[in-house]
Amino acid sequence: MSVLVVGTLALDYIETPWDKTDKVLGGSATYISVAARLFTEPVGMVAVAGRDFPEAHKQLLISKGIDLSGLQEFSDQDTFAWGGRYHDDVNVRDTLFTHLNALAEFDPVVPDVYQNSKVVCLGNLSPDIQAATLNQLNTRGFIACDTMNYWITNTPEALREILAQIDCLLINDEEAYQMTGEHNLILSARKILTLGPRILVIKKGEHGAMLFADEQIFTVPGFPLDKVSDPTGAGDSFLGAFAGSLACEPHIGLDALKRAVIYGASVASFCVETLGPFQLVKTPPAAVEERAKLFRGLTEWPVSHERQEA
Repeated sequence: MSVLVVGTLALDYIETPWDKTDKVLGGSATYISVAARLFTEPVGMVAVAGRDFPEAHKQLLISKGIDLSGLQEFSDQDTFAWGGRYHDDVNVRDTLFTHLNALAEFDPVVPDVYQNSKVVCLGNLSPDIQAATLNQLNTRGFIACDTMNYWITNTPEALREILAQIDCLLINDEEAYQMTGEHNLILSARKILTLGPRILVIKKGEHGAMLFADEQIFTVPGFPLDKVSDPTGAGDSFLGAFAGSLACEPHIGLDALKRAVIYGASVASFCVETLGPFQLVKTPPAAVEERAKLFRGLTEWPVSHERQEA
């Protein structure tokens, strides 16, 4: 039931209208791994950290049961750093800075024990790094992949090569529009599915997510929250929960995918409740199960009784 996560470790600067924090633990590998570990083990992380990455951050990840044997540590580089400022509408943010640092020299090495993983999560990285990861696998498990507008714009051919090798692509609605030139999610999904992945998940932030698989469409709403404190990492935690759920399934069919989407949305809703990954870190699996049950209540509707003629 192993899950391999390849992504970034980061030191994030996050500013919202209500709070701000500096050098907080972040990165796609962090959020994906912590979320996946809520469902299954082992979860192995392949990432890179620099000389300034706090030992306390490493110990936190280890304490959550994440295997760091695939972590590279550079003594002559700083850790990847990102800064963002969110507006009153937290769906809108400004990127203040992006410092690649050690990430610029990252060449992933997959430990032997994870070369046959049941589920592989390719976090938001360059298609070249994603391809280098796939080339090291002995067997191809279920491969779930994330990407972003930068790679869609600047490396379209390399991204197409990745899309031809994966099982599932997870992107947001703006990225789907950008990738296809369409302004309708259904049309966008149809085009993306011709590029290689047989499964597509389009995340819509507070409006939920849509699953496209086996010519079926499944949609889940966003979980209603009183306040969203920090959306950073929500999409990555969705991917991690999605992957962790699938790793527990004996067969990854349509029903399993639907369950994974519900769990992805459930875990993402915990992630946004505080700055950084700390609400996600302290959320127990039982709380995730309870929130997943609440999702059923959000979407159930009574079957109409047989109408009687007047």
